Amino acid sequence: MFNVVLVTPEIPANTGNIGRTCVVTGSSLHLVGPLGFSLEERALHRAGLGYWESLDVTVYGDWSEFVEKNDLVADDTRLHLLTKKARRTYAEASYRDGDYLIFGCESVGLPEELLAAHAQRCERIPMLPDATSLDNAASWGTGNAPEHVALLAQDVCGNFVNPDDYRISALNLSNAAAIVLYEALRQTDFKGM
Repeated sequence: MFNVVLVTPEIPANTGNIGRTCVVTGSSLHLVGPLGFSLEERALHRAGLGYWESLDVTVYGDWSEFVEKNDLVADDTRLHLLTKKARRTYAEASYRDGDYLIFGCESVGLPEELLAAHAQRCERIPMLPDATSLDNAASWGTGNAPEHVALLAQDVCGNFVNPDDYRISALNLSNAAAIVLYEALRQTDFKGM
């Protein structure tokens, strides 16, 4: 069984969709607050369809409570922090039963301090770059490097980025969670995969 962790989720429909995916895969959902909505919100239950009542869900007040109640440590190999700021992709990771797939809120992702504390546990989903970012790439650097690598600084995971704007085409949270969860299930011989 995998653990899908949403840190400060903001959109109830995304959480409902992810909850539904958790039920049909036998995964647990962990919601780390503060939440951007009420668990009674209609959109949450509508997106979760009839599955919400069958969901194994735990709510935590904050990250510290989540870590404490799940007996996790800083370098815990069960942690997979999904961020657009990682070098390693989710498909390069190795998953085991009981791992935690951790996603940040829709507007800003996971907090920088959390990524810095677990830099070796960060993973990303490869996506095509945002066309606007590519158009502006030359203005980010010295102009000596190719346009798509002319960036100013490294983020906490070692990626070269424009520190003022991390624009990139992105999946919505429920799609990202499903992609990573199904790769983890594939690697662990989930029935029917």
